[in-house]
Amino acid sequence: MFPFSSDSDLPEILLVDDDLVSREVTATVLTMTGYAVHTADNGEEAARMLVDARCSPGVILMDAQMPGLSGAELIAQLRANSKASIFTISASEPPQEIVEAADGFLLKPFGAEALRKLIEGGQPPQAPAGLDPHDPVLNLEILAQFRKIMPEPAVRQIYAAVVTDLGKRIDALSSAIERRDAAEIRRIGHAIKGGCGMAGAVQVAHVGALLEAVPLDAKDNQLDNSAALLGDLRTAAQGLERMLDAELPA
Repeated sequence: MFPFSSDSDLPEILLVDDDLVSREVTATVLTMTGYAVHTADNGEEAARMLVDARCSPGVILMDAQMPGLSGAELIAQLRANSKASIFTISASEPPQEIVEAADGFLLKPFGAEALRKLIEGGQPPQAPAGLDPHDPVLNLEILAQFRKIMPEPAVRQIYAAVVTDLGKRIDALSSAIERRDAAEIRRIGHAIKGGCGMAGAVQVAHVGALLEAVPLDAKDNQLDNSAALLGDLRTAAQGLERMLDAELPA
């Protein structure tokens, strides 16, 4: 749980997201804006937190695609134990049943202002879904926004988590490609697109989006393309590290 809160008039928030980077970035932005935030990394834990009265949120933000208890089933369990408004957040359009069950939806990556509008008004304008491969390595506007709402060590901590998590995703992706596991390739791409997009890692997020688009019934040539994308992802990750070393020296 993130204990910081500067405004008791703001609703308490429960954030449910299995992706570490997305969860850390979103929670940090919310707490630095003044919200009291509780976090859970899966649907089962979120449901238990409400049943055990460990928190009484006015707003629940939940990723639309998580392993285990998720989607419309999770929304139903959360509503059974809370009167909170429930908004879904995802790096891709969720199924219609989830859209209908929730009170609103926000597409990753999103900024602090879009998040505030979602919480206060229910449904902000959606961020563009696609990213150009020729976009900058790092969105400096997002970096500047982080610097406005949190101290420099906290900004460095966020991006250190991004780089660490990305390294793990690359290793997992390499294994999935060797196994020819299209579903796992898509899942990893989805996570990279969402988490790195939130942090403004534009080129990395774009490669994640391409990996997420691999068909579930991918043919050999499409899986071979995933191997090429793995090389692109490593190159983009190295470029991100170099830029972060320049922008956020220790």
